[in-house]
Amino acid sequence: MKKLSKFLISTIGCELVGLAATPFTISSIPTWYQTLNKPSFSPPNWVFGPAWTILYFLMGVAAYLVWIKDLEKKAVKKALSFFIAQLVFNFLWSILFFGLHSPILGLIDILTLWVLILITIIKFHKLSKVAAYLLIPYLLWVSFATILNSSIVLLNP
Repeated sequence: MKKLSKFLISTIGCELVGLAATPFTISSIPTWYQTLNKPSFSPPNWVFGPAWTILYFLMGVAAYLVWIKDLEKKAVKKALSFFIAQLVFNFLWSILFFGLHSPILGLIDILTLWVLILITIIKFHKLSKVAAYLLIPYLLWVSFATILNSSIVLLNP
């Protein structure tokens, strides 16, 4: 497969994961989410869309940089399997938190997601330092989101 095709599949694929989660999020923001007690450091709702769009793109570029290292290599397959696993947990968070209106299930998911992102970074670093570094903003954002999710759990018993 040509590099451009792999790049497009990686980046557009990641963006589509975010897009697929949008219906669960959008419908709950003006209703259920609006009624929750949130911490003072909670950013305005409009910040999340642009932030996630950029993060999904960076994730896609990172996946591409590992994918082109040769999918036949065991280390590449393993690294990409962790990448896909974290992407699944990323998607599930919107369903659990917003779709099911369950901050506690969201928290369990996001803690798992955080660990999977860290493992993915470690696996990617062995194959492409740039790919690993591209995931650092994602890990930082999910760290912040974990604190935000935890705060919502505590403020909404």
